[in-house]
Amino acid sequence: MTKFIRRMIGIAIAMAYVMPFDIARAASPSTCHGKFPNPITDICWSCIFPISLGAIPLYTSGQEDIENPPNPVCVCPAPPPKFVRVGLTVGFWEPTRLVDVTRTPFCMVGLGGITFDAGFDPQRGAQFAQDFEGLHSSYQAHWYLNPILYWLEIMTDTNCYEKGSFDLVYITEVDPLWMDDEWSAILHPDALLFANPLAQAVCAADCVAASMGFGIRELFWCGGCQGAVFPFTGHVGTHIGAVQASVLLTHRMAAKMHRQGIAWTYAGAKALCGPLPEPIMDKRQYKTDMVYPIPNTTKIDGKCCQPFGRTTTLWGAGKEFPVIGEDFAYQLFRKRNCCAFSF
Repeated sequence: MTKFIRRMIGIAIAMAYVMPFDIARAASPSTCHGKFPNPITDICWSCIFPISLGAIPLYTSGQEDIENPPNPVCVCPAPPPKFVRVGLTVGFWEPTRLVDVTRTPFCMVGLGGITFDAGFDPQRGAQFAQDFEGLHSSYQAHWYLNPILYWLEIMTDTNCYEKGSFDLVYITEVDPLWMDDEWSAILHPDALLFANPLAQAVCAADCVAASMGFGIRELFWCGGCQGAVFPFTGHVGTHIGAVQASVLLTHRMAAKMHRQGIAWTYAGAKALCGPLPEPIMDKRQYKTDMVYPIPNTTKIDGKCCQPFGRTTTLWGAGKEFPVIGEDFAYQLFRKRNCCAFSF
């Protein structure tokens, strides 16, 4: 952990030079709250399962999974003089990303509730409006690299995990598209194909599928029980509750990162030798684990991680409360298939 602390200090120093921000506590203690996730007490580690060899599950711990490559033996390119390496096809769920969803601009929920003073004031989140269509809300979001398996040094003898340190990759406060539904269409012109009642009606099937297992891959415009994935903005058109809204925006952030080429896919037979770009994200490759304000480590029906689109009715109960319980952080577990233990 000493090595990790040194890395975090280095990141803070680097950001002080690279970004024109001053890191400080929020001026009012009620405007920004958060906590850096404790990897021992705040992470649901059963989410890493199932672990599979080819299509055969080695250990499931009662967790859900998507399909795995059928062949247990894999071949990947290698530098000369080998040219190829032969290994075993392994599948598991890797904790690699952390997402903030916050009402307060530049509030780093996953960094313990620190705030960047950027010198300008972006739109604040959770501005509700009641009209004839219902309740609306808006939030800012942040995308972090958080390869827990690496910086905890849990896995050291395999190439099947992401190497790197904790890092802040993307903040929506400086993205002019995040709070503008019209301009955000630059990233998703295909949304026009699904802006009709029929396309939205089929999302009910996605809600049912996600609540029973995983969402339907082909319905990529659907956020299951949470709402529509498009547009890639912080506006939630149908705000049922803050947990529902924050999960939807976590889904949107993942889809947005894929569309912009920042996130790639590590799942499937084609990704055994390395990640591939995936502009239209397969939403089944992520599971979410709330780590703030209340870590979701209590299992319901043997599970404490939720695929995108699953209803928040059961697991989200009591997770939202006034003042410090209105900002959220989610650890993402990403499906990974890789060619391991090569020889």
